[in-house]
Amino acid sequence: MFIYLSKKIAIPNNTNLRCLSWNHDQGYIACGGEDGLLKVLKLDIQSDNKVKGLAAPSNLSMNQTLEGHGGSVEVVVWNMEHMKLTSSDQFGLIIVWTLYKGQWYEEMINNRNKSVVKDMKWNFDGGRICIIYEDEIHIYDNNGNFTSKLINYCSSDSSTITGLDWYNGSEGYIEQECHSLVVCYDNGKTQLMKSETDENPIIIDTGLIITAVQWNHTGSVLAIGGLQRNQEKETNVILFYTPFGDHLRTLRIPGKNLADLSWDGDGLRLSLAIDSYIYFANIRPDYKWGYCGNTVVYAFNKPDRQDSSVVFWETKNKECIVKYIKNLMGITAYGDHCLITTKAPDGSGQYVLILSNAIGTPLETKYIDIKPEYAAITETHVVVASKEAFYSWQFKTPKKLTSVDLSSTSNKRKDNRERLYHIDDVPSGTGERQSDSKRAREKTKDPICCVCASNELLVVGRESGTIHRYSLPHLALEMKNVLRCRPYRTSLNCNSTRLAIIDISGVLSFFDLDTATTSGEKGEHLSFERKDAWDMKWAEDRPDLFAMTEKTRMYIFRNMDPEEPIISSGYICKFNDLEVRSVLLDEIFKDPDNPTINLLMDIETRSLRDTRELLAQSEVGIGDSYQFIEENPHPRLWRLLAEYSLSNLDLKIAEKAFVRYLDYQGIQFVKSLHKLDSEKKKLAEISAYFKRFDEAENFYFEMDRRDLAIDMRVKLGDWFRVSQLLKTEGSGGDDNLVRQSHNAIGDYYADRHRWRDAIRQYVVGLNQSRLAECYYMLEDFEGLDNLMNSVPENHPLLAEIGNMFFTVGMCEPAVRSYMKCGKIKMAIDTCVNLNQWDQAVELARANNMKEIDNLLAKYASHLLEKNKVLNAIELYRKASRHVQAAKLLYQLAKESAAVGNKPMRTKKLYVLAALMVEQHVSYMKQRVQSSSGQDSTTATLTSLFIDGDGVDGDSKTLDNAWRGAEAFHFYLMAQRQLYNGAFEVAMKTALYLRDFEDLIDPEKIYALLVLASISNKCYGIASKAFIKLESMESFTESQRQSYEDLALDIFNRHPPKDIRNNKAECSHCETLIPDYLPVCPNCENNFPICIVTGRPIMSYQFWMCSVCKHKAFEQEILRLQNCPLCHTPLYNKS
Repeated sequence: MFIYLSKKIAIPNNTNLRCLSWNHDQGYIACGGEDGLLKVLKLDIQSDNKVKGLAAPSNLSMNQTLEGHGGSVEVVVWNMEHMKLTSSDQFGLIIVWTLYKGQWYEEMINNRNKSVVKDMKWNFDGGRICIIYEDEIHIYDNNGNFTSKLINYCSSDSSTITGLDWYNGSEGYIEQECHSLVVCYDNGKTQLMKSETDENPIIIDTGLIITAVQWNHTGSVLAIGGLQRNQEKETNVILFYTPFGDHLRTLRIPGKNLADLSWDGDGLRLSLAIDSYIYFANIRPDYKWGYCGNTVVYAFNKPDRQDSSVVFWETKNKECIVKYIKNLMGITAYGDHCLITTKAPDGSGQYVLILSNAIGTPLETKYIDIKPEYAAITETHVVVASKEAFYSWQFKTPKKLTSVDLSSTSNKRKDNRERLYHIDDVPSGTGERQSDSKRAREKTKDPICCVCASNELLVVGRESGTIHRYSLPHLALEMKNVLRCRPYRTSLNCNSTRLAIIDISGVLSFFDLDTATTSGEKGEHLSFERKDAWDMKWAEDRPDLFAMTEKTRMYIFRNMDPEEPIISSGYICKFNDLEVRSVLLDEIFKDPDNPTINLLMDIETRSLRDTRELLAQSEVGIGDSYQFIEENPHPRLWRLLAEYSLSNLDLKIAEKAFVRYLDYQGIQFVKSLHKLDSEKKKLAEISAYFKRFDEAENFYFEMDRRDLAIDMRVKLGDWFRVSQLLKTEGSGGDDNLVRQSHNAIGDYYADRHRWRDAIRQYVVGLNQSRLAECYYMLEDFEGLDNLMNSVPENHPLLAEIGNMFFTVGMCEPAVRSYMKCGKIKMAIDTCVNLNQWDQAVELARANNMKEIDNLLAKYASHLLEKNKVLNAIELYRKASRHVQAAKLLYQLAKESAAVGNKPMRTKKLYVLAALMVEQHVSYMKQRVQSSSGQDSTTATLTSLFIDGDGVDGDSKTLDNAWRGAEAFHFYLMAQRQLYNGAFEVAMKTALYLRDFEDLIDPEKIYALLVLASISNKCYGIASKAFIKLESMESFTESQRQSYEDLALDIFNRHPPKDIRNNKAECSHCETLIPDYLPVCPNCENNFPICIVTGRPIMSYQFWMCSVCKHKAFEQEILRLQNCPLCHTPLYNKS
């Protein structure tokens, strides 16, 4: 950071100032002084396209005196939100001023003569004001409630507070855990705190009689002003500190009494109230920035983010790439590389070096143990230094790596490429032992203060003024030299013969590294000096050329002789080809998210400007210009002469200029021009050679050679222009070139992910491959399907399209695509991978591929081993292996029935198993019918004798598919009927359950029958059920005895006779039988059981389910929507 005084404003009548405040939003400056002086000033910056920022001239557009105070005005403060000014004098009179029609007027007066106001502050929204009357700091919450007193850590409680400021974080913080509260005392000590409760503040002994203190607008710089006394004289001094208490800069200012100071809204200027003057100081911040390639890299903080935003602004393409980096420490750039230094986020105490290219892509990363406070980068090396040690890293970019490099071990690479030395070490470059991390952290009496490097030399500066010279890449200490100043920033010229030094006072000087002194040492500090210098850059191609900025002027020097200054406040990016590029970082940081190209400035040297003027003057011949360039030789000037000579078709001079420029390609170009017979064609070729392509195109048009213009644009890759020219009538372009142009434009849109625009171009260009990619990226699978249908059979693109469908899980279109190109195996594999086994089996059978069965069996075995039975069932179902699925379901149902606590789940498993069997029969029927051409009835009968899926002789699986479902269906029905009070039908249903003793525990069946029959007062049936229970062999003696005791108790009160004995007529033999019997005892005719009520159906009219083939009373089924057994929807109950 550099600071210098720029201008001052005198107050009339030599009235001494007492206070000062700068409005951050509107730029008004309020100053108060003795005898009731109160003035409002405004500086207007007159910026234009050429001069902006601090370099722009400023005029005093307002100078109004406000009258109303009778005593000295002690405090002035701005209300930013409501555009008001508040002032207070020595008698306690407070006046609020408002702006009306360009003038300031009184709005409110508060006269309190008993107390003197020490300070005032408005809150963030301008709705409340805090007024301090005493020399003690109290802390209040946002509701005005007292919370605590601020502890004085600097000295005794008797110290008087002389300054207080608290940064509110409105612009974010430069780092986490930043100090933002500052308290100054009359003993010269300053207390920096993170918050009002910080118990470990930073204590700074400034040595001043402090009179003013204030943070800048971002809380990154603290200015403390006061009087410094020594034995000789008293001096007014401004000290600048970081939020962590590190001293940045000292500014000595004239005058006797520094009353107050105030920052502007951008932190670029500081106003000072000294005696009867207002001084202005310009600030040149040390931004975190760099320039590599054509990219400006800079970092800034946002209030809503804890990390730093690093912007890579590519100035050629006008594109910005933003990276968010935590714990950012610095940015250094050179050539095509950018070095970003950060603190490791894992809390290990290490630091990270990130080497990236010009678009922010990381190329390599290193972790180091020293704090990278200073950094330098060359074409091959990165050098970082802490106060005590320096670290060198020889990096390799991918384009420079060879096969030998890639095969080398990491240990060898580390030994050769990375070195760490303490500043007090004396490395010889012969591979001696390096410093370890512990040694690198040892303190030194003479800390490092700057580093710079070239391809051959590393220079490390120390606070005493000593510089160390090390050779690169061996890092051997060549020499130590002593400067006459403390360096702040150093830079080497292109041939490493001179070192530029900017010291901590802003004085630019030079050290000649090759000059031999009388003492035998090599190196001399030259007498050349320039004051108030804050930036400097050597030319990349000439060792005697450099550019430097001094206050708001830029100078270009040749052999230490300056050219005329140029008004500029830009930071120098590079100096090459007699042209200096600078960037107005001050303007960029006002809106860092949206940099504009007009913030870059390209400044030519005087020799380049003079050469242009000579060539532009018609009265001066080319020969004179040639003579001038010979006296001031530079490749850029020879190139300029060659360009001018070619434009005038003076091929002889042009050839000479290319020879002096050492441009072999240019010489060959001139020779090719001699072969052209047309002057306009020569001019067109010359324009194209110097990249004035529009001009070349116009020459071709004048020759009526549109085809040459198209060829030129094709070579340039300017396909948008090619497309425009081809659309022009009479262009003569063929269809292939039209398609090529549309495909190239489509590639342009696709590279930028503008897929719909790319599709429109690819459709015209008939590029089906890229069309498929665009549809896939847009997830437009309908369009991809249509494209697949339009592609001819066996086209290679079909396999790619099938793979696209496969990656998103769309089996059916993927199979169609593979089948269309004859990839049967890939189609089956797709079905298997997407778990569509039914389709996989169908494809395998249709194409006589037997390996699908083995794969299916292996996968099913794997699932069963993992106890994933349900997954195996689903696998068999999808593969149309219904019998295997049914067997697994029967097994699960039996296991569930054995547990016995979830009969509904057991029923569902049996129903699913039976449905699998029904699907198997239907599937076999379709196969027989499709293969033999039999009718439906014959095919059904045939399918019953064919087991295409391997039933393994277990015919019960097919014959009694629904028996388990029936058992638990009627078991649940009897329970439900019993609980609903329908005892008669519950008994009839329980009587039918006697046929399922092999599926349901007999104890449960007969116990349920006992309950239902006793509830229905059929004690005879209950007596028979008790006999069954008492005779069960599985019971213990105690269980059997309990049933006997229960039966004895019941039948002692009720004789074992059925009170209810309803009769019904057999529909076959017309014999009257009990209505609960499922079989006629006379004719042995079986009656179907109603699946709705559980009663036998003795009539010939009934309803039958189309799936499970079970029957029910018609009047009962009308109340239902689904079959009560298999749950098939009853769309047609007839």
